[in-house]
Amino acid sequence: MSALRDAAMKSKAWPFEEARALLKRYAHKAPEKGYVLFETGYGPSGLPHIGTFGEVARTTMIRRAFEVISDIPTRLICFSDDVDGMRKVPENVPNQDMLRQNMQKPLTSVPDPYGEYESFGAHNNAMLRRFLDTFGFQYEFYSATEFYKSGRFDDTLRLCAERYDQIMAIMLASLREERQQTYSCFLPIHPETGRVLYVPMKHVDAKAHTITFDDEDGREWTLPVTGGHVKLQWKPDFGARWAALGVDFEMYGKDHSTNTPIYDGICEVLGGKKPNHMTYELFLDFEGQKISKSKGNGLTIDEWLTYAATESLSYFMYQKPKTAKRLWWDVIPKAVDEYHQQLKAFPTQDLDLQLNNPVWHIHGGQVPQSRMVVSFAMLLNLASVAGAKDAAGLWGFIRKYAPDASPEKNPDLDAAAGYALRYFHDKIAPNRRYRLPDDRERAAILDLRGRLAAWTGASDEESLQNACYAVGKDHAFDPLRDWFKALYEVLMGASEGPRFGGFVALYGVPQTIALIDRALAGELAG
Repeated sequence: MSALRDAAMKSKAWPFEEARALLKRYAHKAPEKGYVLFETGYGPSGLPHIGTFGEVARTTMIRRAFEVISDIPTRLICFSDDVDGMRKVPENVPNQDMLRQNMQKPLTSVPDPYGEYESFGAHNNAMLRRFLDTFGFQYEFYSATEFYKSGRFDDTLRLCAERYDQIMAIMLASLREERQQTYSCFLPIHPETGRVLYVPMKHVDAKAHTITFDDEDGREWTLPVTGGHVKLQWKPDFGARWAALGVDFEMYGKDHSTNTPIYDGICEVLGGKKPNHMTYELFLDFEGQKISKSKGNGLTIDEWLTYAATESLSYFMYQKPKTAKRLWWDVIPKAVDEYHQQLKAFPTQDLDLQLNNPVWHIHGGQVPQSRMVVSFAMLLNLASVAGAKDAAGLWGFIRKYAPDASPEKNPDLDAAAGYALRYFHDKIAPNRRYRLPDDRERAAILDLRGRLAAWTGASDEESLQNACYAVGKDHAFDPLRDWFKALYEVLMGASEGPRFGGFVALYGVPQTIALIDRALAGELAG
């Protein structure tokens, strides 16, 4: 363990860098609460999305790294802000009219449009927990409704009343003049309508811990700040929650980064110690635009998991969290293959390299063995020519290529074969564009066909790849990638793919000859 800890203290992997920074908080004294607290937040106005996964996955990676370098116990809280008022009706849920009648009510006071739970907030919280449990995350779930109503937040809310002017000074400095006139960090919940009210305060009593305000009808009310009668606006809520719980670490997207001084300042006004932060970059769509849930211009969790296993998504989330990344369909095959490349490299690496390998962080050091003897990219090419309808249809080719492989021995490969067929039929087949070769390309492809027909050597990937190279060189393709580009466009309707020799080894020499004959006869581009 000491060797592991020593290596972790020097590792440049970002989870260890964040963990070491967090450890400095308690370099001289362990936390009085007895543990280091990690938190992730969730707004349950809709279903969990890919950003939710990324936030919990990345926080978990840092938590695991911290547990290597420190003996201080850790906890991870997933906090749902389900007291938030419903500001708009989601378009993808039933009973729209019913929901419209409950606008501005806390999500846990809005009836469940699905009729399955006691409220819409409870429904979405259940979806979140099911979502987190599916991926095996270790966490504790906190509901803001319970947090506010149970009294756990009361001491902090009393402090908010006592230090109202200090909190407001922080907030007002960040607001436009017009907004300053009506802003309050307290949002009362109307005793009759149950709606969350955005109204100015007439008076905040620091001794009685009450607020006085007029509702929309001009009626004056005085409510205690405790017991769930009010909630805090979301920015003050961030800082107040950190102070109340003693949060040590929370990450959030770049779009929150300008609010960090606000969150930190309010936490400190309320007697807390501002937590360590990590700001991650946002995801971009295929045009390089920021992904928006309302636009639907990105991938959902379900969409990714339709075409690849969870670990590939974790790998994608691990890579360069502080760099904006495209999140579109074409990143999935690349993530799958890179993940398995790292798995295969792991046993051959020394400890320092292993701790910098993404798979250590994805699996918390318990790294499985990859049994992907065929790459995902190669499976996609096989799917494009094999005419298979299910994974079993690809296994005839896989067994010839790797006789010792089987669905039982290679479950990751078996699953990938099914994913590859689905990905091909949904994402590649509709966009394939075959073309006929020009005269030079036709001559080269005929030459390749002839060499394959006369092939007596080993049908391994390297030998066949060398034969393909030789044809390209003999026909003066410069650069050689133009030759392989022509092969893929003519034979598979795509502009690129994995090593062509590997494809021939997998698909089979006779089958490749037959494919060439069909292409040159115009059957594919016709």
